[in-house]
Amino acid sequence: MKSIVMANQKGGVGKSAVAVQLAYFFYLVMGKRVLLIDFDHQHNSSKALKTGSIATVSQMPASRLLTHKVGGVEEADFVLVAADNAELLKMEKQGEKHNSFASNLQSFLQAVNNDFDICIIDTNPNPDIRQIASLVVSDYVLSPLQLNQEAIDGIGDLLNHDTIGIRKIKAAINPKLELIGILPNLVKPTPFQRENFGALSKHFSNLLIPMDAGGFAAIKETTAVPEAQAAGIPIWKLGKTSGFTAWAQIKPIFEKIASIMEVH
Repeated sequence: MKSIVMANQKGGVGKSAVAVQLAYFFYLVMGKRVLLIDFDHQHNSSKALKTGSIATVSQMPASRLLTHKVGGVEEADFVLVAADNAELLKMEKQGEKHNSFASNLQSFLQAVNNDFDICIIDTNPNPDIRQIASLVVSDYVLSPLQLNQEAIDGIGDLLNHDTIGIRKIKAAINPKLELIGILPNLVKPTPFQRENFGALSKHFSNLLIPMDAGGFAAIKETTAVPEAQAAGIPIWKLGKTSGFTAWAQIKPIFEKIASIMEVH
């Protein structure tokens, strides 16, 4: 089983939409067995997947994967371990339990290793013990972000923060952790965003995801994504031209992510 964490340090960037639509891609397009764990108390991924009823919703709340030794989940090819908001919020100030939370999550992932092909972990935007534990035990990390100066300035913290920086975690705790890349999301065709994308390409090109057709991966802003999320369905099943157009642009990006993860 390959595991991938959705992580950034700012909310409202469409991170959960990427997580859900990537899960649908792995499950429905690639035919993989998928586990999605939602550690974000905003529960956007859980809400979308529950609405769509495509995934089996586990009776196990996400917080329990951190607080207890859990030996497995329901037998199904697509399972959601949903966010339990109140319990997850309590974890923000429990940094001293970092080791036990990470150990419990690692134990769970090992227990279900043969039951799933892909595990996607959606984390909260304000970095705390939930995000740290996820990065400590996972194989890959993908970081969606918006093209604004605040997000671009925050890339340094994402990589090099003393406690939750991806490079720090890789060097000190989890050498297998690989950054797939930064994925600009909700990209608008404005001069301001074009300028910011140019700055991102210039200063952080090694962190962007190069596409086989040229250029770097970026997801354009479209009404199709929030409509699909609200309905709990894959974008390509929206039944609108906007959905097909959006999927034609997003699918190659997901295929590239799968290729980097060596998922075939």
